[in-house]
Amino acid sequence: MTAPDLTLYRERFASLKFGAHPDGILELILSNEKTLNSADATMHRDLAYVWREVDLDPRVRCVVVRGEGRGFSSGGDLGLVAEMAQSWETRARVHKEARDLVYNIINCSKPVVSAIHGPCVGAGLAVALLADISLAAPNARILDGHTRLGVAAGDHAVMVWPLLCGLNKAKYYLLLNEPLSGAEAERIGLVSLCVPEEELLGRAFAVARRLAQGSPTAVRWTKEALNNWLRLAGPSFDASLALEFLGFSGPDVHEGVASLREKRPPNFPDAGEG
Repeated sequence: MTAPDLTLYRERFASLKFGAHPDGILELILSNEKTLNSADATMHRDLAYVWREVDLDPRVRCVVVRGEGRGFSSGGDLGLVAEMAQSWETRARVHKEARDLVYNIINCSKPVVSAIHGPCVGAGLAVALLADISLAAPNARILDGHTRLGVAAGDHAVMVWPLLCGLNKAKYYLLLNEPLSGAEAERIGLVSLCVPEEELLGRAFAVARRLAQGSPTAVRWTKEALNNWLRLAGPSFDASLALEFLGFSGPDVHEGVASLREKRPPNFPDAGEG
């Protein structure tokens, strides 16, 4: 099978980079060199909706997703976070995108392989861990930073972390805002494999070729059936996302953003009811 046609992807999803490879492999690259591939408003939207095109594209049989340069993604752009804290309209828009991002990856019929190195946070982390096969370099720094920011962990974590690494481990890393290396993520089952950094991308493409050269219906229908485990957690995910966005209307997120910008520990106010 020939390589995918990139014209539509480059026109419709300009914040992302793409590569076309034999056997119908599409390479999706998070790229924002100035901010270590953080997801600004445009990238957040593109990461939500690119999977619909992948699903419908007959020329794509598998996707490899990676970050450009020194890491996978440094997380959400603080400018977007501050705008969400101020604007109901922005919160409503990004809430829908965040929900669609998770469900569109789950419902995409084509298998997805992630290659994780360096920082992996925020919307990028959601993509990396919702991939069907996730490979991480030892230097990967996987972090769900929501509680540090002052909002509930809502992007994807409540859905997928307990299933991958167990409820107790999920609580430890999510409540305490603890980072994981690629090796530790493999040890607890959060990623599929830990691979030496110099072998990471080659291994990811080797896995993608095996998936692309397999029976399309067998691979896709197995993914569809397995992802029912994630769909069963849909109500928990929906609740976590709603609570996250409730937090964006409260005071803690302002202190979280300020402390991150000033590179100091946060000083959150005493909790009220709730």
